[in-house]
Amino acid sequence: MGVPAFFRWLSRKYPNVVVNANEDRQRDANGEKIPIDCTQPNPNFQEFDNLYLDMNGIIHPCTHPEDRPAPETEDEMFVLIFEYIDRIFSIVRPRKLLYMAIDGVAPRAKMNQQRSRRFRASKEVAEKQEAIEKQRQRLREEGIPLPPEKENKVHFDSNCITPGTPFMARLAVALRYFIHDRLTNNPAWAKIQIILSDANAPGEGEHKIMDFIRKQRANPSHNPDTVHCLCGADADLIMLGLATHETNFNIIRDEFVPNQPRPCELCGQYGHELKDCRGLENEDNGPETAEPATKEKNFIFLRIPVLREYLERELAMPNASFPFELERAIDDWVFLCFFVGNDFLPHLPSLEIREGAIDRLVKLYKDMVYTMKGYLTKDGIPNMERVQKIMTGLGGVEDEIFKRRQQDEERREANYKAKRGRFDNSPRGYSSRGRGRGAQRPAYVPSAGSLIAPLPHSQSLGGRETRVMAADARREAMAYSENEEAARRLKAMMKSVGAKDTNEGSSNEDNEKKPRKRKADSPLIIDGEKKEESDEEADDAVHDEVRLHETGWKERYYKAKFDVDGDDLEFRRKVGIAYAEGLCWVLHYYYQGCASWDWYFPYHYAPFASDFDTVGSFRPDFSRPTAPFKPLEQLMSVFPSASKSHLPTQWQTLMIDDHSPIIDFYPSDFKVDLNGKKFAWQGVALLPFVDETRLLKALKKVYPTLTDDEKFRNTTGPNRLFIGKRHPAFLFLKELYENREGPSTCPLDAQFTYGVSGTVAIDDFAVNFEEVFASPIKDDACPDLPVNLAISVVYDDPSYPKDFLFPAVRLKNAKEIPRTLRPEDYNPRRDGQYRPQIGFQRDTPRASLDMSGHRQLQHEVHNARSHNQAQGHYQNNRFDTSYGGGGYNQQNYYQGQMGGYQSARGGYNDRGRGGMQQQQQFRGGYGQPQGYGSRGGYQDQSYFMQQRGNGRGNGYGNSHQRGRGNSYYDGRY
Repeated sequence: MGVPAFFRWLSRKYPNVVVNANEDRQRDANGEKIPIDCTQPNPNFQEFDNLYLDMNGIIHPCTHPEDRPAPETEDEMFVLIFEYIDRIFSIVRPRKLLYMAIDGVAPRAKMNQQRSRRFRASKEVAEKQEAIEKQRQRLREEGIPLPPEKENKVHFDSNCITPGTPFMARLAVALRYFIHDRLTNNPAWAKIQIILSDANAPGEGEHKIMDFIRKQRANPSHNPDTVHCLCGADADLIMLGLATHETNFNIIRDEFVPNQPRPCELCGQYGHELKDCRGLENEDNGPETAEPATKEKNFIFLRIPVLREYLERELAMPNASFPFELERAIDDWVFLCFFVGNDFLPHLPSLEIREGAIDRLVKLYKDMVYTMKGYLTKDGIPNMERVQKIMTGLGGVEDEIFKRRQQDEERREANYKAKRGRFDNSPRGYSSRGRGRGAQRPAYVPSAGSLIAPLPHSQSLGGRETRVMAADARREAMAYSENEEAARRLKAMMKSVGAKDTNEGSSNEDNEKKPRKRKADSPLIIDGEKKEESDEEADDAVHDEVRLHETGWKERYYKAKFDVDGDDLEFRRKVGIAYAEGLCWVLHYYYQGCASWDWYFPYHYAPFASDFDTVGSFRPDFSRPTAPFKPLEQLMSVFPSASKSHLPTQWQTLMIDDHSPIIDFYPSDFKVDLNGKKFAWQGVALLPFVDETRLLKALKKVYPTLTDDEKFRNTTGPNRLFIGKRHPAFLFLKELYENREGPSTCPLDAQFTYGVSGTVAIDDFAVNFEEVFASPIKDDACPDLPVNLAISVVYDDPSYPKDFLFPAVRLKNAKEIPRTLRPEDYNPRRDGQYRPQIGFQRDTPRASLDMSGHRQLQHEVHNARSHNQAQGHYQNNRFDTSYGGGGYNQQNYYQGQMGGYQSARGGYNDRGRGGMQQQQQFRGGYGQPQGYGSRGGYQDQSYFMQQRGNGRGNGYGNSHQRGRGNSYYDGRY
């Protein structure tokens, strides 16, 4: 879903929602890979019933990856997809159901966004190819060696990952082979059921999954305690997970790692961009050109039950005059998130997540609930009067929001300029860009012994420890950068002999814009020129013709974006009504399914919140029957002419012929309005909307030219259910094929399918049981299946009356799962956050320190001088020394937790003032006989590891000791 920064905001505001996924790694034995036994208990200590795969999130990274060379053939792509599914399966290990959903034909509201994305992708590919050819020609003229061009290399057009293309048809066949193979050969798949919804079944993948869950929940056979896991990286999956109201719903996704190095598009080497390419000059495979070590992506879980706990705390209204209903409040929160972005509507100009938009909306929402004594939505239907109330509140502060945004932007620009000035004379290994401008970190890899060497698990460091480690890291990185820079300069000067006026190979110090290229024979540092250039680059701001922070912003906005006079109140309200209708459509789509296949928001830009002043009386009407486009019709609606090869030959003519009645639908170039943003991908592609009537009229003339294969790709296909020989329902489905004279469809018996209900029918494309399944993939990893031990049938979800409303409630008899946010885990030291949880285990034992323990640890680790020195600044007058605990005895009691601060019986004098010893050593500090106790109670690190350490022998802490448990020592340390 188009919600920039939503996941980052969510994971920072609600940190316990995210946990790392544990997985077993495949092992090698004498060169032979040992498969993972997925029949074993889940390594995440959480068993899952159902796994749902939003397949487009798997297909895209496998066919055109960003972090490794792209596969060269379709067969390689299919094998990578199979491996990806296997890996997700080994992490989640579903025990009942695997549901694979590929995007089919989407509603018209979504198709507009798909059209924008595909036109952009085509334009970017063309511009990139043009830049590569220009750079190649320039290097040829300079006599610089270049890698040979690959002959007959076919560029993979990612636009083919769209319903109706030959690629998607072949992928569907490959996935059917994959499912049959796993059901036949993999014991972990033997007793689960698989549903495949390929690209011929209409609907977006994630919404086909949600339709399935909704319809199963409404059936009495559904288990209310089903544990769900959905695989996908889109932000809208979080909203959809909340909208199910299932008690145990989780999302698995790959962990995003920013600023990954990418190879040059021309030479394939790392460390520079295309515009700085020097061909094959860098042959030593040094730090500039070496390919970084490939690292397998990690996966993380998003736990919707924990997010529900956070929202319960945040949305609670204890003083309301009506009972608080968590399920209604969560639905309202989902609805509020639609205002900051989604795939179907542009976000309101005054709402940006980075500016706290969701928190602002929540505050307005609570004010509305108190005054209007009710919730915003119910079962996917909004109360428009209450929506207008919230928008009126937001509209009242829009002017302030725009002014504050401008002030923040000016402050960021000033800081950026100041930082550029400070870094002018810094070693080139450091980037002079700030974090907020797409910075890339220094070209530096910490050594194995470095304090900032990568840790096996993510850790949180704070306070003085962080500052000390950061300082050490800076010194180490600076030394590394200086050495690397010296080597680079020497290398450049050696290469510059006899090669005047050539550009130096660039380092990877900046991944965005770079200063103008320095000649190899020019001075290494030109302070004045570099500073002037930096300021020019910082001042290269986007031209803003609307200037929302200045008076008259609304009039300028409507004139620039809609080409209407700003004082045209009727038009502004018309846009507001259209947007309100869109909000109703989106909410219905999330909670009840698609209300209308042909509705879409007919503008490129959103109205202001203050233009919703008449939506309170608006009531949407989606009663008119509608149907989705056919797959090839959808391709004609979303494809640019550059992707015409995926369409039938006669249909392609309509895209390129100047006399085509719909040629205006396929502009070769189009404007991208940055709309106040800095990057093109954030802008608005100003493409003409497709007129459905004109499109279908033009297609009538070319429909008779379709071949049989093209006709098949243009039809709506069913979902398929697959089971293996060991599945409880195997005999039931096998009988369906043996008794073909019976009814064409029959209901599933839920007692054999783990509570899944629906109807099944014979699959005309099924491979017969115990026959050979010929592999559609020419790869050694995918041989023919000699004996097929699986059955496939056509599957339909349970049907309900047209006017049926799926209740957005928690199911009765659903068991409450153990809470993660517990009062005892509340930590006031972490801005009111709860103690982080590792994995799904809620009761993992851990060592801990109280506040005094943290102070002692920081003091001892970072202020150690000598074991014989006195305690220093902790031993001052603000502590009461009557109990002589070396300075930690605040308010006349001991604050130690782990057995370090004791009464006189075990080593500390009760009134020793700083730790005088009586001929004995003590536990809780390095002591010397007949000497001063050093540093007032330093504990050996191994002793710190003992949680609430209970020792032996004499010397119990006296009644002044405040700690958890009875900590004492035996005097032998």
